[in-house]
Amino acid sequence: MRVRGVRLDERVTIHDVARQLPEAAVLREHCRSMAIVEAVLSPEWEHRCHSFDDRWSEKESMASMRNGAGDEYSIVFSAAGAYVRGFDHESPMSPYAQDGPWPGVLDEVPDVFRPCVEEPAFSDEDGMPVVTACTWREAGDDRWRVGSIDFPQRENEDPDGAGYLFRLLLDRSPEAFQQWAQDYYEVPVDLEAVRHIFSSRPLTEGVISALNAEIDLDDLVQDVAGTGYPTS
Repeated sequence: MRVRGVRLDERVTIHDVARQLPEAAVLREHCRSMAIVEAVLSPEWEHRCHSFDDRWSEKESMASMRNGAGDEYSIVFSAAGAYVRGFDHESPMSPYAQDGPWPGVLDEVPDVFRPCVEEPAFSDEDGMPVVTACTWREAGDDRWRVGSIDFPQRENEDPDGAGYLFRLLLDRSPEAFQQWAQDYYEVPVDLEAVRHIFSSRPLTEGVISALNAEIDLDDLVQDVAGTGYPTS
């Protein structure tokens, strides 16, 4: 299958992903939309895969993904730009296999994003960054940047997990997310409702009911406020 120029059954690295990611503002809105769809599908936060915190800090918002099996990513959005960190727990580039991050993954991250590299939430209890893939884009930059990395040989697989971790950031179609959500939650997912949210249109009772008839807008007050998503 080809996703925006990248075949997901071929060897994919963060270099390939970085070439396909949209500008930070578009990526931010897409991440927020995914989080809202999941908030409706799964009222219990701990069961969700994608989340978005519009007030992660005073000057930053953060999108995150955790699949419950040890794989995750975090994306920090700020006036400085955007910083993306991914971790595939089975990657040969795992810091636990190397006693530290794989050479090149973090070495060229600019100073403006060093606080993200050192962020305790993205590190283990010993302060080691939990990362196998990283890309960043400073405000005003014309593309995403990646370090100079000598990837391990892992034929027809993602050596750093990037193709798997970020596939829903490459194929940002409502159809792709609908299929993923149906597989993940094992329930039918209304495509028109997903399209509505992916267009950043205000959240309505009708859209909520189409995705989950057991809740209403009152049940989502905290989630909507936390993401900053508009309501009618």
